Amino acid sequence: MPVVSGSSGRAIGEALAPLLEMKFVALESRRFPDGEGYVRVPYDSIEAVRAEPVVFVSNTYPDSGILETILLLEAIGDVRRGNLSNYKGKEPQSLPDVGKGIYLAIPYYGYSRQDKRFSPGEAISARVIGEMLARCCDGIAILDLHAPAILENLSVPVEFVSAMSEIAERLTENVSPDFILSPDKGAIARATEVANLMGCEFSYLEKTRIDAHTIEHQPKDLDVNGKVVAIVDDMISTGGTICRASDALRRQGATAVHAACTHGLFTAGAISRLANHVDGVHSSDSLPNPRAVVSSAPALARGLRKLLQ
Repeated sequence: MPVVSGSSGRAIGEALAPLLEMKFVALESRRFPDGEGYVRVPYDSIEAVRAEPVVFVSNTYPDSGILETILLLEAIGDVRRGNLSNYKGKEPQSLPDVGKGIYLAIPYYGYSRQDKRFSPGEAISARVIGEMLARCCDGIAILDLHAPAILENLSVPVEFVSAMSEIAERLTENVSPDFILSPDKGAIARATEVANLMGCEFSYLEKTRIDAHTIEHQPKDLDVNGKVVAIVDDMISTGGTICRASDALRRQGATAVHAACTHGLFTAGAISRLANHVDGVHSSDSLPNPRAVVSSAPALARGLRKLLQ
């Protein structure tokens, strides 16, 4: 059974394959000079893609990742259906349909934060992307989705998996925090999971979302005097929330502050900004980034095993 990927998710696919006792197969993905994408299941990989169910690893981020994911899902689907007709006339032109068996593993699900309509006329982007993907595959495993409820009742089964146990292991071995903090109530489940695994105290910051682009945070008075604190969230983008939280924690006596997340987007100079406010940043490799120290493959493997049962 093959694990395949295009340009997005290749490193994770290579790490995932042995965990599932499968073989990794690289698909072809490149750019034309005008920026448009080109994808292909290589001729010498067609038999592997048709022989058994396929696990396809791909991120839906950035926008080009969404397009590459959809195009490769269609290419894999055509190969499995036996539709090999081609302009060059290379044989075979067709083969028997081998049926369903395409499972999509998404380390980072783009547009996950647009999970509701904040203002009239907006697209609920997270749902739109999910419905497009579901039309092209037979099951999806998603790592630490921001709001899983938005993808309930898709036309294919979806397994939501978490890397929090791996994050907890990383923090235990390298930080030994006394206190786990969530940046808002919405992420309290993640902080709770990590804190329980480590036997730490935990709490959260009060967060109020004004609109799709504006969030206000109200730090609480926390008993962190003389303690090492780890702030845990699903993603870090600009790092502004983490920096403000870290400053508040230090004012309340924290001796050290670390930040941990599954998805390290680190936009707009976030790495440099965080370096001035926290003592360490720990991210998974769901997206390539300079602080990727936790593998996302074990969590995805857990979800895929359930889909493949």
